[in-house]
Amino acid sequence: MDRSPTLKRTLTLKHVVLFGISFMAPVTVFATYGIAIEMTQGMIPTAYAIALVVMLFTAYSYGQLVKEFPTSGSAYTFTQKAMGSHMGFLVGWAILVDYLFSPMISALLVGIFVSPYLPGVPMFIWIMLFVTVITVVNILGIRFAANFTTFLVVFQLLFLVLFCFLSVKGLLDGKGAGSFSMLPFFNPDIKISAILGVVPLLCFAFLGFDAVTTLSEETKDPKQTMPKAILLVPVIGGVLFIATTYLAQLIYPNFLSFQDPESAALEILSFLGGNLLTSLFLAVVLTAAFASAVASGGSAARILYAMGRENILPKRIFGYVSPKFHTPVNNVLIIGTLALTSVFFTIDTATSLINFGALFAFTFVNLSVIAHFFMKNKKRSMSEAILYLVIPLLGVAVTSLFLTQLNKYSLLLGGTWLAIGVIYLLYLTKMFTQKPPELHVDDVEEVING
Repeated sequence: MDRSPTLKRTLTLKHVVLFGISFMAPVTVFATYGIAIEMTQGMIPTAYAIALVVMLFTAYSYGQLVKEFPTSGSAYTFTQKAMGSHMGFLVGWAILVDYLFSPMISALLVGIFVSPYLPGVPMFIWIMLFVTVITVVNILGIRFAANFTTFLVVFQLLFLVLFCFLSVKGLLDGKGAGSFSMLPFFNPDIKISAILGVVPLLCFAFLGFDAVTTLSEETKDPKQTMPKAILLVPVIGGVLFIATTYLAQLIYPNFLSFQDPESAALEILSFLGGNLLTSLFLAVVLTAAFASAVASGGSAARILYAMGRENILPKRIFGYVSPKFHTPVNNVLIIGTLALTSVFFTIDTATSLINFGALFAFTFVNLSVIAHFFMKNKKRSMSEAILYLVIPLLGVAVTSLFLTQLNKYSLLLGGTWLAIGVIYLLYLTKMFTQKPPELHVDDVEEVING
């Protein structure tokens, strides 16, 4: 007898889009600004525009597949259905890195931006306090209400609007560059390789469109709603990122003068609005980081529990649920421990590591469109060949290209993680003679949320 809970379809397009934008945490555009503008030598808006185009190819593939398979599970489900359970397992294994290390990014952001504001307290202290709080919250099973998530998104969006308003006002008053210019978008002295090199780092900012597919079973008319949301989330995010970085560069054109590239946003905000704007920014970052870490940590714990319950991972450890809190305490503690390792990472290395899993998964989502529609269902007319072969092939090309552009450290760690997955898959399937166990993520919704 199937005891899996039935998820109620209550979400509309507005709810799903807000969830995706909240997952993206738009204010993180400031986190990578200093590093990205140095790498692009002053053409970061163009790099974001390229990243948006790259993500739209994959978003298109997600939109096509979610209409065919309107269930949660995202890239894992799509690949498993289109290309088989073995490939689905490896994609699920690769994207697991995203969920496991996303709380690390949130912890790192808190440490980076709070430490300069309160220099008397070491960065690792802030990270430890932050990780402790989100770990306790996830153990207790506390979750944010939908109205708080909406408030969180609005809070961040209002801050970005305020930043853009103050930047425009400052430019009109003669601050910074003193005028509007197209130089942040095009500078003939900058090589295209400098711009393309930073795109994999910026792709991390667009991962919200992947997250919304996990809401398929709770969304009204998902075959219509989800494809729209999947496209709207990166477009809205892309417009915000491009506008914000364009104005940031104009209001503070001397990007080579940053004392610390990782906290460059604080120097820009201090120049633009003094301590008041800086303090408001820190409040936004802390709120966004807290919500993002709780959500991603809870999701990671849920996936680990599913893998433990299905005996993909040792059930005694990963399949344990606390009888008191009704949460997978072991998994939450493991994720918290991983988040503490953020003290050994820089923001670009940490995001590049997460991007390895994302770009690997995105490549196979694009391939899944070809496998399911063009190969399996034989949709091969002229228009169908464009929709189900040419466009996803372009998606495969760009995601594969930027996967290879990740730094060596990220490729080494990501490749090692993937190699462990292959070895483990060989063990689970007795050298590919059996199908691997499937991850039924939806079945544990009720248990994890308690």
